[in-house]
Amino acid sequence: MEALLAIAIGLLTACGVFLMLRPRTFSLVLGLTLLSYAVNLFLFASGRLIMDAPPLIRDGAHYTDPLPQALVLTAIVIGFGMTAYLVMLALRALSESGDDHVDAKEKR
Repeated sequence: MEALLAIAIGLLTACGVFLMLRPRTFSLVLGLTLLSYAVNLFLFASGRLIMDAPPLIRDGAHYTDPLPQALVLTAIVIGFGMTAYLVMLALRALSESGDDHVDAKEKR
């Protein structure tokens, strides 16, 4: 199971970096989104989830670590805000330059 998760994280990271290097803004936004999904999976996998473990601490019992879950939840919220901002920035650049290219030059 760990190998499958590692392959999924690596694939999401590779696709995200590939899309971020494309010359269009939609590919850039999609690449950043895939990269944030990879980071979320990595943070979630770093918590070593224990199946059927209570979320509360008792004496001598194994418990689920809530820190990776809180970090993933925070990263999801931040990623959504970043994606919304980038989409609005891309739409503004598209309306001003008339082109979807990342390095759009100002027309004279």
